[in-house]
Amino acid sequence: MTDILLTHSYFLRFDPKEYKSMMPYPPLGTLYAAGLLRQQGFSVAVHDVMLEQSESSIIDPIDNHGPKILVIYDDQFNYLTKMCLGRMRKAAFAMTRLAKERNCTVVIFSSDASDHLEEYFAEGADYVLCGEAEETLVQLCTQLLKKEEGSGEEISGLAFLTGTTIRRTAKRNVVADLDRFPFPAWDLLDLGSYRRAWTKRHGYFSLNMVTTRGCPFHCNWCAKPIYGQVYHSRSPENVVEEMLHLNSLAKPDHLWFADDIFGLKPGWVARFDQVVNQRKAQIPFKCLSRVDLLLREDTIRHLHHAGCQTVWVGAESGSQKILDAMEKGIKVEEIYRATALLHAHGIRVGFFLQYGYPGETREDIEQTLRMVKDCRPDEIGISVSYPLPGTKFHDQVKHDLQEKQNWVDSGDLDMMFRGTYVPDFYRALHMVTHKKFRLWQARDALRHILTHPQSISGKSLRLFAASAYHAVTLPRLESQLQHLAELRNPVAHG
Repeated sequence: MTDILLTHSYFLRFDPKEYKSMMPYPPLGTLYAAGLLRQQGFSVAVHDVMLEQSESSIIDPIDNHGPKILVIYDDQFNYLTKMCLGRMRKAAFAMTRLAKERNCTVVIFSSDASDHLEEYFAEGADYVLCGEAEETLVQLCTQLLKKEEGSGEEISGLAFLTGTTIRRTAKRNVVADLDRFPFPAWDLLDLGSYRRAWTKRHGYFSLNMVTTRGCPFHCNWCAKPIYGQVYHSRSPENVVEEMLHLNSLAKPDHLWFADDIFGLKPGWVARFDQVVNQRKAQIPFKCLSRVDLLLREDTIRHLHHAGCQTVWVGAESGSQKILDAMEKGIKVEEIYRATALLHAHGIRVGFFLQYGYPGETREDIEQTLRMVKDCRPDEIGISVSYPLPGTKFHDQVKHDLQEKQNWVDSGDLDMMFRGTYVPDFYRALHMVTHKKFRLWQARDALRHILTHPQSISGKSLRLFAASAYHAVTLPRLESQLQHLAELRNPVAHG
C-alpha cells in the first residue's frame, strides 16, 4: 500500500500540436513534490500521464497502490502547463471523479486550479494548493495521514471547503534557499518511454531541469500565480550535482533548462561554466533568457563554454512601441545585438513572437517580420496575446473578453479578447510568418551551398522542397491576410 499517489493533468495526446512535435518532458514539478514527500517519510508513487491515452489510466494505479490521497500536481516549470489549457482542466476533473469513486482524498495543485477554485471544488476536489506548494503539501499530508490535530486553517497556501464556503488560508512565503529541496524523484518515472519517444522522432534524448524559481521582471501579460515577482536560484554546485546524477541515471544527450530566465543572478553563469567543466559534467543544453541580460558581463561566452546549444528569447515584437506597451523592458536593438553575438559564438537562437497585443498595427507587424528577416533566428514560436487572470494585461482587456477565456490546447491561438483584427487574421498571419521564415532560411541555405557545394545534405534538399511549396502558396495567403485586415472588429480595444 502507498500513502500518496501523485499524477498531473497534462496528456500529450490531448495537445495535437505538441503531440505532432513529440518532444515530451517529464513532469518536473510533480517529481519535486514526490521527492520532498519521500524525504519526509511518506510512501509515494507517481503515475505519469504524459504519454497515456486517457484519464482512465489512473484507475489501475489507484487500485494497485491503494493510496489514501491522490495528488494531481501539475508541472509549473513547463510553459505548456502554465497556459491553463481547457482540455487539461477536463482531464483533471475526470481523474478527480475517478479518484473520489475509489474513496481517495483529492489534492490539486495548478495555476488553473488557483484561478478557478469554485470549478475544481464542484468537481470533487478536497483541497487546492495555492502558491509554492511542496511544503504546503507536506504539512497537509502530515495532518491527514498522521492524524495530527488541525482543520487546515493553520496551513498557509491552502484552499478548501467549509460547508459550501471556500476558505483560503494565508499566503505562503516562497522558499529562498532552493538547495534545500531534494532532487526530483527521477527513479519513480519510466524514463525509458521518454527515451524511446525522443530517439524515434529526433534521434537524441532530452531531459529537463530547472535552476531557478520565479521572475522579477514586469511583462504585463505574464501570469505569476505561484511565485509572484520574486526570483530565487539554486547554487551552480547544486545544479551540476543533479546533472551528474541524471547522467548516471539516464544518460540524456541533451538538457532543457526550463527556467523562466536562465542565469539572471550576477556571476551565476560564469560560476556554472567553471563548475560544470571542473567536474566534467557538461551536457548540451538549451535555455531561455532575455536579450538585455545576454549582453551583460561575458554571459554568452560562458554559456557557449558550458555547453549551451540554443537560447530562446522573448523577442515578442519588432516594434518598440509594442515592447514598451507590454512593459517588456528591452530595446529592439538589443534583440539584434544579442542574436548576432549568440550566432558569433555558434549558439542557435529561438524567437518567441507575440501578435495581437492591443494597439498593434500593420506597421508594427511589418516591423516584427523585418526583425525576423534581419536577425535570422534559427527557430521561431508564434503566439497571440493571451490574457490570464492576475495579470495587468488581463485587467486592461477584461471588458473585451469573450465567453471563451482559455485555450483548449496550445495550438488553439484563439483571441480571448476583441482585438484590432478578426481572429482569422491572426491565424493567417501565423501561417504567413512561418512561410516567410522558411523561405528566408532556404535562401540562406542556397547561398551557402553555392559557395560550399560539399555541404549539401538530405536536410537541405528537404528544406528546398518545402520552400518551393511555401513560395507557391504564400501569395494567396498574403492576399487572404489583406482581406481579413479590412474586416476590422466593430469594437476593438486600444
